Amino acid sequence: MVLAPGVAAAQKRAPAPADTQQMIGVQVALDRAGFSPGEIDGRGGPKTRLALSEFQKSAGLSPSGTVNEETIAALSVPAEAVVSYTIAPQDVAGPFIPAMPTDMMESAKLSALAYTSPLEALAEKFHASQKLLQALNPGASWAAGDAIKVPAVEPFELPSKTEKPAAGAKPAAAAKPVDGTKPPAPGAKATAGTKPAPASASLEVVVSGATKSLLVRDGGGKVLMYAPITIGSSKDPLPIGDWKVVGVSWNPTFNYNPDLFWDADPTHAKAKIPAGPNNPVGVVWVDINKEHFGLHGTPEPSTIGRTESHGCIRLTNWDATKLGRLVSAGTKVTIQ
Repeated sequence: MVLAPGVAAAQKRAPAPADTQQMIGVQVALDRAGFSPGEIDGRGGPKTRLALSEFQKSAGLSPSGTVNEETIAALSVPAEAVVSYTIAPQDVAGPFIPAMPTDMMESAKLSALAYTSPLEALAEKFHASQKLLQALNPGASWAAGDAIKVPAVEPFELPSKTEKPAAGAKPAAAAKPVDGTKPPAPGAKATAGTKPAPASASLEVVVSGATKSLLVRDGGGKVLMYAPITIGSSKDPLPIGDWKVVGVSWNPTFNYNPDLFWDADPTHAKAKIPAGPNNPVGVVWVDINKEHFGLHGTPEPSTIGRTESHGCIRLTNWDATKLGRLVSAGTKVTIQ
């Protein structure tokens, strides 16, 4: 795939089909390099430009946040950014829930906050927006055995019981751990952010409220992972300062306490919200030594970097999973 000049300008208007293919290539390359643009949508935008800028810094290029020949060469944009994938039976086995409840009390009645459809599950598996998958596969039935077109990224797999919570994991009052996470799919190639972490003493997580971004770097300053985030509003501000990871909890349930939320429904009572990818904290909770505060996944990847949280730091489920596998108890977290 050849990237034409003007991709950055195309981000400012409704993309034409050729622009979409070009931007998918850039977003896939960033994702594979460990510089997440968030949800791959083929449109680009502020999150993609910030990821480009961080990649350019790491590659010793001018951090313009725009696509140029030097950046294309350094990124190693794949010739085929969209590949064919045959839907496996487990991709569509569910169980699925009919729709996401809009009320916490209704969510508490469910046995799990699972995906709502095979489309939602497959979109998250390939780090993509549902709209992009639909555009790439018009008329798809999303059934086992069907071949579909997907972004060429490392597939995201939901947590299972094969990976235990990190030693010392202690969830905040809002979350409770459940065992495990599934290992990478057979044959999947690891990307930056999925490799075992260096010793926690030499690793640092840096959260920027100004750019709504997170990066993980080693003791030598090398960036191991970059991702867009959602942060709290003025009513739930970031706790600026230096903190440490206490532990990592996989597949957490959410202990909902309306007293901790300024905008909670006054009729609500305390409730346990079941685990699942559509749980309020997603599939992983990274606990730090700040009460009621952590870094976690989300049920709504499209909102990352665009909306506000209730104080905690949200990432897409696939980015939160990368983070959870990199850090361990004692990892430094700098929030600025």
